[in-house]
Amino acid sequence: MAPSQRILGSSARGLWPALSLALLLLAVLTGLAAAAEPDFPKLTGRVVDAAGILSPEARTRIDGKIKAHEDRTGDQLVVATVPSLQDLTVEDYANRLARAWGIGQKKTNNGVLLLVAPKERKVRIEVGYGLEGALTDALSKTIITTAVTPRFRQGDFSGGVEAGVDAILPILAGDADEWQRRAPVREDAVDPVTVIFWIVVIIALVIVLTRMNGGGRRGRGGGFVVIPGPSGGWSGGFSDGGGGGFSGGGGSFGGGGASGDW
Repeated sequence: MAPSQRILGSSARGLWPALSLALLLLAVLTGLAAAAEPDFPKLTGRVVDAAGILSPEARTRIDGKIKAHEDRTGDQLVVATVPSLQDLTVEDYANRLARAWGIGQKKTNNGVLLLVAPKERKVRIEVGYGLEGALTDALSKTIITTAVTPRFRQGDFSGGVEAGVDAILPILAGDADEWQRRAPVREDAVDPVTVIFWIVVIIALVIVLTRMNGGGRRGRGGGFVVIPGPSGGWSGGFSDGGGGGFSGGGGSFGGGGASGDW
């Protein structure tokens, strides 16, 4: 064997332990990522009662109401009950589930998820980007506290879920007056005087820093730094080949909505 062949053979043998270690590490990381992903129920229809807490009659009524609204407007509302949140917060679970199912249309992001987790006694309304202006966080919270959880406390899960749907659908259709009257004034609402005070402080701080930097010279690139806000979000479609022909349209969710417990 030529000296060059012996060198190449030795180098190749030396790479095998490193390559094997890299493959093992990749397998471990892949397994951890798969284990971290929740085991979501399948999207089999507009009402997915994986926790088995709804009566058949209630499921049929709720499905009919949601379908009628969807046929008129294109908005997608899905009700889901789950056996467990799998050690996630209700906010995280609901957002992941809504994205995984792709509730709502991709172009309009007009999806809503009403999630109930009876084991943890948690409920959440998760609102797609396109409906956050109509079904606001405050309205979602009001629906949960006045229509849903009072019935849950009495053990009436079917009545609570149906009451929640009956409140959500008119709001999506543009009739939010009743629920806006019920919505309480937020305790953390900002005082206008406080806002003005901080605006003055920030302006004064900018002036001081500008003078300290020699009249506001720009950076080397000749531009200002812009910090982008949240955008885009997550999207994805879902098509369940086995149940009812219902599927999400790829809607996006950014965390809008509200949560509650009972």
